[in-house]
Amino acid sequence: MTNDDRWAAVLARHDADFYYSVRTTGVYCRPSCAARRPRRENVDFHITTTDAEQAGFRPCRRCRPDEAPAVERRAAAVATACRSIEDAVGAPPPVDELAAAAGMSRSHFHRAFKAVTGLTPKAYGAEVRARRVRDALATSATVTDAIYDAGFNSNGRFYATATPTLGMTPTVYRAGGDGTVIRFGVGECSLGSVLVAATDAGVCAILLGDDPEALVHDLENRFRRATLTAGDPAFDRWMSAVVALVDDPRSGHDLPLDVRGTAFQQRVWQALRAIPSGRTATYSDIAAAIGAPTSVRAVAAACAANHLAVAIPCHRVVRTDGSLSGYRRGVDRKRRLLESEAAP
Repeated sequence: MTNDDRWAAVLARHDADFYYSVRTTGVYCRPSCAARRPRRENVDFHITTTDAEQAGFRPCRRCRPDEAPAVERRAAAVATACRSIEDAVGAPPPVDELAAAAGMSRSHFHRAFKAVTGLTPKAYGAEVRARRVRDALATSATVTDAIYDAGFNSNGRFYATATPTLGMTPTVYRAGGDGTVIRFGVGECSLGSVLVAATDAGVCAILLGDDPEALVHDLENRFRRATLTAGDPAFDRWMSAVVALVDDPRSGHDLPLDVRGTAFQQRVWQALRAIPSGRTATYSDIAAAIGAPTSVRAVAAACAANHLAVAIPCHRVVRTDGSLSGYRRGVDRKRRLLESEAAP
């Protein structure tokens, strides 16, 4: 970079691999420092902090150029808070306590935590306890023991959220899903073969592909301990509704859905359902919509984990340049779905 390039970065407050010092104040800063801009004639540039300090300048107290960048400090503080939540016995530490340990105000800490993890501290704590419950149900002598081993201080508090947390009752989960009955059927639609599966709560899987047998194996792998059975006449109306939805995604649907996923995944899937037919959004758009703008990769992973094709329209998510990204059901199917929605 030339000094003119560096000065342009300072004016734009863009971060870059250099520092600038101000002779009238005796301090040096990052190019992105939010302090009042100096006059050009008072500015010198330095490649390292050592260069700036050897020239007699002290670090700015605002941008702290002699420390890790703010984004790294924030991420480190959030990582420490996550460990505190994970190591807590019983309920997670109060947010005020976590914020104080991070050296932030409550509101600043809440925003930073959500930006880094994609979840609020409360939701992250719930995820940690849900994981403990799942682990404890596999090893504890009774469901009650598992509840207390996971840090819940009462049965009532746990059972209030048990089914959404586990996707089934604790007793059924403890049995590895045994007893969960899933009806399914395979049909044909404009995009090839479609498998539809449903529990008593609603449709739990819509899978698209070319090979019906492969779709059935996929369903078996997703619900290894459940009882899979062929759909009955009442199930046929759900099958017909899904085929109609795939053939014309613009029509919308009122299917009851049995949506199972982590708190973060469910937030992403809810944002996907808010994208209007005929419109697209980028992964960054979705990350921003759920209040986690830095969680673009996690958003992409949640899209890939969606097993309710078209009903939860992950096909409407595209790259920043508008091109079609990978789609587990085939990029050609994604293109055809988008073309169908865009048709007049």
